[in-house]
Amino acid sequence: MSAHPSLLVTSALLPVPHGFATRAGGVSEGPYASLNLGFAVGDLRDRVEENHRRLAVMAGAALEALHTVKQVHGDRVVEVGAGEGTGALRPPEGEADALWTERPGHWVAVGTADCVPVLLVDPEGRRVAAVHSGWRGTDARIAARAVESLVARGSRPERLLAAVGPCIQRCCYVVSEDLGARFSAGFGSEVVVREGGDVRLDLTRAVRDTLLGAGLKAAHVEVLPHCTACDADRFFSHRRDAGRTGRHLNYVVHRF
Repeated sequence: MSAHPSLLVTSALLPVPHGFATRAGGVSEGPYASLNLGFAVGDLRDRVEENHRRLAVMAGAALEALHTVKQVHGDRVVEVGAGEGTGALRPPEGEADALWTERPGHWVAVGTADCVPVLLVDPEGRRVAAVHSGWRGTDARIAARAVESLVARGSRPERLLAAVGPCIQRCCYVVSEDLGARFSAGFGSEVVVREGGDVRLDLTRAVRDTLLGAGLKAAHVEVLPHCTACDADRFFSHRRDAGRTGRHLNYVVHRF
């Protein structure tokens, strides 16, 4: 599905071109080395633009057909794909944390550096979506809101496929007692693990449970095991790097 599979993490479940970018394959330097795809982290803009061009090659998609949003840790979902491209990278299309399209050739992506990325595919209705789910978005059930947006346009939840990508896993995600209690109350005690006095949050489990609650079949949800905080060679991590780091893009292309 990609000309550069070693530079991307993918799911065998999704039948369209997609990828969870690693930090390899770009031109950025220092804490942003090398495939930093975030414009607002302090990296040089021309390098980030070149990294986007390289990502488009990996995706096998037109750069001007890439859609992103300004992520705000909320639960808003937007449809994208209207209007003609100019040949250049599009600016973010409003404030939201999930976006979807049914326009052939277009692709949607969310940026992460520890938060949970979710890619959704409707093979029957031919729609694709990308979701950014940090702890706030997970608490607000942004993944369910994305499913509802697709269902409102005719998708059937039991036919949707989902891949939950690399993020900070519970091994590295120590949170406060208050946040642990909040998630235990909202998602069940299984999403919180106590070890040696630490409270560890299993965000991917909460996201998976949200998807199942929205009607997806368990066999149609793959949770990838990669931890962004553990693996400094492959991933950026906001927590591990104390905020001075790059951003990944996690994308799915409308090509059925």
